[in-house]
Amino acid sequence: MRFIPTKVHGVLDYLVGIALIAAPWLFGFSSVGGAAVIIPIILGIGLIIYSLFTRYEWGPFGLIPMPVHLVFDIVASVFLALSPWIFGFAGEALNVWLPHIVVGITVVIVVLFSKPTPEKVHGPAARTA
Repeated sequence: MRFIPTKVHGVLDYLVGIALIAAPWLFGFSSVGGAAVIIPIILGIGLIIYSLFTRYEWGPFGLIPMPVHLVFDIVASVFLALSPWIFGFAGEALNVWLPHIVVGITVVIVVLFSKPTPEKVHGPAARTA
């Protein structure tokens, strides 16, 4: 049962992208350095970039179909959630590894409930819809 419209999903994309970039400072683990800090920043930047190119209401360039965007979301989110173990910072303080897991799992849940096609696309993205 997919009930989250792509218009809402798109807003969440940009908000989560910004939150991931800011996460090391928001959650106070910027001084840890290494993968714990770099991964959310890179994934946040990547999320914003591929959202700009997604064929939905918030994608001004409209090149990536929404189902492909959702696959990117799943892959990035699972990677984010598993990153504390992949890169060995699961033993750090709770504020270091827990945001990676919580955001990763939350985004997977959002994707599972997101509609795979936009209702209506305006602007440049409409040409490729």
